Amino acid sequence: MFDPASLRLDGHGLIPAIAQDHATGEVLMLAWMNLEAVRKTLEGPFVTYWSRSRQAFWTKGETSGHTQRLVEMRVDCDRDCLLLRVEQTGPACHTNRRSCFYTAVRSGAEVELLSPEG
Repeated sequence: MFDPASLRLDGHGLIPAIAQDHATGEVLMLAWMNLEAVRKTLEGPFVTYWSRSRQAFWTKGETSGHTQRLVEMRVDCDRDCLLLRVEQTGPACHTNRRSCFYTAVRSGAEVELLSPEG
C-alpha cells in the first residue's frame, strides 16, 4: 500500500508534481503538493495542488473548468518528485495555452511554440 509519508519533501514540506497528458505524453505543467494534496488527489478524481503564493489548496479547474482527472500517479526513484498522468480538459496553463511549456530557447532566442486557445 502506498504511504504518502514515504515521500521526500523539501524544507517547506512540498514535493514538485509534473502533470503529463496520459494519452500523448505531453508535459503540461509543474506545480507543488504537500502530503494532504497528495492524499486529496489520490481520493480523486481531480488533481489538487498546494499554492505556495496563496498558502492554500487548489483543485485544477475549480474556477476555469480546465480540470485534470488523475489517471496514474508515479513516484520517481528518489521519492522526491511526482509524475501525474492526467486527462486534461481544456488548457493546462493559466495563460490559456495547452501547456505551460510554450516557450523554447533556440540559438539564444525565445520562440513561442503555442498560442492561447480560443
